[in-house]
Amino acid sequence: MASGGTPVPLLYLTNPYVMSTLLNFFGHTPLSRRKAFWGLALVAPNLLGLFFFFGVPVIIAFATSLNEWNVLAPPVFTGLDNFGRMLGDNLFWRALGNTVKLALGVIPAEVILALGVALILNQQLPARGIFRTAYFLPVVTSSVAASVVWTWIFQPRYGLLGSLLQPFGLRDTAWLTRPELVLIPVGVVTVWQRLGFDMVLFLAGLQAIPRELYEAATIDGAGRWQRLRYVTLPLLSPTTFLVLTLLVISVFQIFDQVYIMTARTVRGGVDGSALTLPVFLYEEAFTRNRFGYASAVALGLFLIILFLTALQLWGQRLWVYYESEAPEVKA
Repeated sequence: MASGGTPVPLLYLTNPYVMSTLLNFFGHTPLSRRKAFWGLALVAPNLLGLFFFFGVPVIIAFATSLNEWNVLAPPVFTGLDNFGRMLGDNLFWRALGNTVKLALGVIPAEVILALGVALILNQQLPARGIFRTAYFLPVVTSSVAASVVWTWIFQPRYGLLGSLLQPFGLRDTAWLTRPELVLIPVGVVTVWQRLGFDMVLFLAGLQAIPRELYEAATIDGAGRWQRLRYVTLPLLSPTTFLVLTLLVISVFQIFDQVYIMTARTVRGGVDGSALTLPVFLYEEAFTRNRFGYASAVALGLFLIILFLTALQLWGQRLWVYYESEAPEVKA
């Protein structure tokens, strides 16, 4: 309380200098302040949803990670012991290694295939709308249902893939049980299901490139590959950056494919050969009832994705070309 009985926070708010500083934060004129107010009012529902459905769970997960808790007994505070256990857990590093292997296989294949399909379907082809729809259908297909179907396709004796590979003597290949092969079916399903989504992004980027640039390049004698290299790819780099960023986030969260495709043998693959970080997190929480440790793993996964995303945002200045940042040509 101040000397006159006025609360200190209220005293600060009635200070003219403080009030003017707060108002200037939203704008220097009544019109700009009104625009800022309505802008905040319009984004407030999304911000509140982001806070309650993302921020609050992160805070709760961090609080849980500081305890040893199996749900049945009261939590016991252990400080940072769960994080130390995570760094010394060989199974955690194996899951991280498998996740990185999946990323190194899925991301290049996905970008190349999605870009190739987008380049083809961007041409004036008959019934290209049907082809675009067909490529996009896996995106809206349940990942669980898709994983079940692909599990049967990869069955060594009765699967479709085995029949196709029979002339090469590979019919009885145990794709889902051999540790050195089990990540291949998971990667194939991931690429197949996401291809249509990234194709649409690349199509949108291709259609935003002005046709005049291709015409000018053709007049200058540029061939098809030269136009692709010097016109299409540079102007498509913002879309490529978006696709790469979303892909990294998505691949590090792969769960359904591994969980379903290895459920009939050993979940996570033999000796953890297909174990990914989300599956490892699930097993620790809902199989072993180590919710404190699982929360630490979840925060570790969050920090890994955050670091990779920040690294991509920092590195985009080295290769991403934004047309709005091009220098103006003075007459």
